[in-house]
Amino acid sequence: MLDQEFNILYKREDNFNEDSVSRMTELYKEILELTGEDAKREGLVKTPLRVARAMHFMTQGYEIDAGEILRSAIFEEAHSEMVIVKDIELYSMCEHHMLPFYGRAHVAYIPDRYITGLSKIARVVDVFARRLQVQERLTCQIRDVIQKTLNPLGVAVVVEAKHLCMMMRGVEKQNSVTTTSAFTGEFENNSTRSEFISLISSKLS
Repeated sequence: MLDQEFNILYKREDNFNEDSVSRMTELYKEILELTGEDAKREGLVKTPLRVARAMHFMTQGYEIDAGEILRSAIFEEAHSEMVIVKDIELYSMCEHHMLPFYGRAHVAYIPDRYITGLSKIARVVDVFARRLQVQERLTCQIRDVIQKTLNPLGVAVVVEAKHLCMMMRGVEKQNSVTTTSAFTGEFENNSTRSEFISLISSKLS
């Protein structure tokens, strides 16, 4: 039963753990030197610190509860048709090579009494993307937290992404796009799933 817990306020904060940043800075300095670079030259003096802070930012999703984001803006509403937020930009890091992958997420759910703020869906995508990831797990995590928190009649998630680990190294395929999907409830029915796919594929006139 959804209750007053929904009134919890969620506030975004980008905080750096200074001790962790300091330790990572020293390690990145060592990595630079191991590549054959001079970590003391002008262009690289501050690079280890910048990279450490960037890594903290790109992995800040570990510190955030995606369910709390949804619960901070839940409303009781009689709407029972499909709600879609599509073309959500996402940037993540492949856990195998620690190189970026980026693309779009399309998320839908069919409410069963409760809806959430549309921006919260995009924030949920960010929370799971800001971790070391594989695209398959990312897709399922988005689906599962929406299903668990809102308890809708169904959830659908499709993620389309390009992976720099395929583009910059290895097979070096520049134009390949990976698509993953995850469904629950009503979206496991062919007709509902087909409607969702059609809607995320269409363009507004």
